[in-house]
Amino acid sequence: MHIFSSFGKYLIMLRGMFHKPENFKMYWKEFMHQSVEIGYGSLGIVVIISIFMGAVSAVQTAYQLVSPLISKETVALVVRDTVILEFAPTLICIVLAGVVGSKIAGELGNMRVGEQIDALEIMGINTKSYLIGPKIMGAMLTIPLLVILAMVLGIYGGRLASSLGGIISGEEFDRGLRDGFIAKNVWIGLAKAYSFSFIISSVAAYYGYYVKGGSLEIGRASTAAVIASCILILIAEYLIAYFLL
Repeated sequence: MHIFSSFGKYLIMLRGMFHKPENFKMYWKEFMHQSVEIGYGSLGIVVIISIFMGAVSAVQTAYQLVSPLISKETVALVVRDTVILEFAPTLICIVLAGVVGSKIAGELGNMRVGEQIDALEIMGINTKSYLIGPKIMGAMLTIPLLVILAMVLGIYGGRLASSLGGIISGEEFDRGLRDGFIAKNVWIGLAKAYSFSFIISSVAAYYGYYVKGGSLEIGRASTAAVIASCILILIAEYLIAYFLL
């Protein structure tokens, strides 16, 4: 029953975002602030993880291709599809669930415990739309862009590792990238990115917005938000793969 009540509060929170709109300029300023915080603040970790996940994928794929009957250009093909379909959207979003999700939950939790949310509501401001809406919209704008960047850097990392490690040359890797390319895979990766970004931001906002207690409860809410986001990301990934692949 606790799960159903929590899900009901979650839906009520989302519904409250579209009720009683405030000044658009105020929302735009907060939206841009959240976009910068989420996007630029996560850029460094995304770049590092993307390059190395592509490099590791290339090395492990080459290690498993022991048969001389398999072309070495297959390394590029496997790296491309693995990065686009799995590593870039899923792995990056799971990392961002910890980076972005805990930040959103902690920020809203501090505002709730510090009674700042109550003060805004007394002033007649719809806190759900003002505090939660820009965070969700900012995440849905910047996280897919970070996933696209991760796709590019992951493939580049695989190419770099292949050429430096003597696995295949850069020209062979490029030919493997073009071989059998399916544009649908990119759209599936982006569908995952948009779905996961909504899950990360909305679930973290829910746990932070409804936190009760003090600093200890804020830490627990942040941890619960990350765990719930990761579980929902994996469930959503399975559903998207089942229906779209």
